[in-house]
Amino acid sequence: MRVELGKVTALLGPNGSGKTTLLLALAGLLEPERGVVLFRGEELRKQLPEARRHLGLLFQDPDDQLFNPTVRDELLFALNQLGLAEREKSERVERVAKLLHIAHLLERPVFALSMGEKKRVALASVLVYEPEVLLLDEPTANLDPQSSELFLSLLCKAKAEGKGVLVATQDVKLAEEVADEAVVLSSGSVVWSGCSPPPQEVLERAGLRFSPVSCKER
Repeated sequence: MRVELGKVTALLGPNGSGKTTLLLALAGLLEPERGVVLFRGEELRKQLPEARRHLGLLFQDPDDQLFNPTVRDELLFALNQLGLAEREKSERVERVAKLLHIAHLLERPVFALSMGEKKRVALASVLVYEPEVLLLDEPTANLDPQSSELFLSLLCKAKAEGKGVLVATQDVKLAEEVADEAVVLSSGSVVWSGCSPPPQEVLERAGLRFSPVSCKER
């Protein structure tokens, strides 16, 4: 499979199909036993750890991702590794916090946030260092409609900026709405890939359901 710049690709599959494992391999956090992950045409493992600054991974559970005392500390963590000037770090934090509607949370302890707030902070902690490729694991799971709409709008914004976006999800409707392409996983193998949405029979074989929507534009 391939994640292309300027496109949103949906990675569809039921629980246990291998979506999270694949995302971890693409982010360079797991080394495949077979096959190879390429980044810019070369083996990813030979470009680590430098390549990780270009790859943004969002975990399904934000508690697996967030570990700093406050929201501001969380957003500054990756920027501190990049050695940016203080002014630029501050500007990036403020800009991303405004984009994710979390500016009022910057001084709050991370543990005191709601699940929806934690998800927004986790995404902000990725977007703040401006990666080239976004790898998102079930980004709208357990979110209210307003937060889901915000996340989907940000996916479209990332696409417009020329980023590559891979969204792992069981939500076929989400994939149909925002994705240019789709890849269907079943038992750890790609069983179909092509334009989104996949054919009904492919989804049924993979144990997924499809409810079509009429709007492709966002």
